[in-house]
Amino acid sequence: MQDLKARTIRGGVARLLAQGAGFVLRVGSVMVLARLLSPKDFGLVGMVTAFTGVLMLLRDFGLSAAAVQRKTVTEEQISTLFWINILLGVLFGLVALAMAPAIAAFYHEPELFAVTAVLAAGFLFNAAGTQHSALLARQMRFTTLAVISIVSGAVGTAIAICGAEAGYGYWALVAMTVASPLVATVGVWLATGWVPGMPHRRAGIRSMMHFGGALTFTGIVVYIGYNAEKVLIGRFWGADAIGLYGRAYQLVNIPTDNLNSSVGEVAFSALSRLQDDPLRLKNYFLKGFSVVLGLTLPITIGCMLFADDIVFVLLGPKWTEAAAIVRLLAPTVAIFAIINPLGWMMFSVGFVARGVKAAPVLATIVISGCVIGLPHGPKGVAFAYSAVLTLWLIPHILWSVHGTPISLRDVLVTVSRPMVSGIVAGAFAFGVRLICGPFVSPLPRLMLESCVLLLAFFGALLFVAGQKSLYLDLLRGLKEPSVRAGAGTTLAAADGGHSGSEAAR
Repeated sequence: MQDLKARTIRGGVARLLAQGAGFVLRVGSVMVLARLLSPKDFGLVGMVTAFTGVLMLLRDFGLSAAAVQRKTVTEEQISTLFWINILLGVLFGLVALAMAPAIAAFYHEPELFAVTAVLAAGFLFNAAGTQHSALLARQMRFTTLAVISIVSGAVGTAIAICGAEAGYGYWALVAMTVASPLVATVGVWLATGWVPGMPHRRAGIRSMMHFGGALTFTGIVVYIGYNAEKVLIGRFWGADAIGLYGRAYQLVNIPTDNLNSSVGEVAFSALSRLQDDPLRLKNYFLKGFSVVLGLTLPITIGCMLFADDIVFVLLGPKWTEAAAIVRLLAPTVAIFAIINPLGWMMFSVGFVARGVKAAPVLATIVISGCVIGLPHGPKGVAFAYSAVLTLWLIPHILWSVHGTPISLRDVLVTVSRPMVSGIVAGAFAFGVRLICGPFVSPLPRLMLESCVLLLAFFGALLFVAGQKSLYLDLLRGLKEPSVRAGAGTTLAAADGGHSGSEAAR
């Protein structure tokens, strides 16, 4: 525990660098594939993943998070969890296969039968690597996880681009969706060197099953709430409409997804180690929360102000209708940057029951808003989606922080500094756009706008809003020497390593 700060900072930086590389990779793939494939190709795959995504949340029943959150975990427990994950992977793969005719009939698209059948294989690939990834997270070997993430993403992207070039259409996207988890699973097996033993009936995993079940229920309900609009648009407006909406949604959510999978993974592991130390937990959470906001708010503002240039440069001229959707969805980047960290904090201290109660309310609100916006097409749905999430924000904060070391005031103060900095920076960047925009083509204009926005934002954040000391402290943490975890070679060791922590390697 004594080198937790340094290991957390290093892990966070490693994951952020990896997600930065992943961001470039995903944006690059979007740029290339958007020019090689049609909106309908993306729409067809999006129709299926809107359904199978629910099953993806069920694939490990929250058992990887349960293994990370526990203070100690034994060899028998982790092996038993592995075989439960395999069973679930096979089960949900079969369920997805059985759903294929219904999905094709629901959308009136016969091609979706074969697409769903192939995507079903992804459940087993994901399940086989779940507990190996959890072991790496317990050991805080986030650099290793980062490398695996980059390699698997690169392989999947390469396969998709080659398939699109060869004229396979939407099958290129299907191949990418299946290949990436397969490569990632091979990577985590090689990295851990751990081979699961036989399952045990009395391994003491009941509490972990309860934790994972509650986490899974919350995730499923929230996923349904966040993704119902894609099903509705696909059903009532067709493949082209969901293709446009899906690409716009992806552009807006790439940063959110990257941060959630990088910072969230590190934060959940670190906060779980501090669940019995409220003061340190509060300190760690607010610092991490501030960094997440600092990284996401410029993206929110950029998407709102420069959506036309972003879509033209990244997707190409045939996607211009997606620009309005990007602009309308932009507020969700900031909203998720506030909501997601509160979830990491709640679950790390074991408040999963609170998520179970809040999730149905959130899903009902979001779905109701999207239904109201549906008659107005993808733009109406995008506006409604952002509006209802904005209205839900304060109640969500109050519900999340109740009974924790964090207060509403702590959250609002932390949000206010980057928010004000972002407004000031956005005004500067928009002024530059008004002055120089008519004389510059889209790509250099977007580069100029982005540079001005980022420089103004971080200048205001560090030197006016007083965040300089926070970022200097993070830099100092990178230089602190790690303490070797010499005693822990079992799964029950303090850092959860079955072969020692990454810092000790």
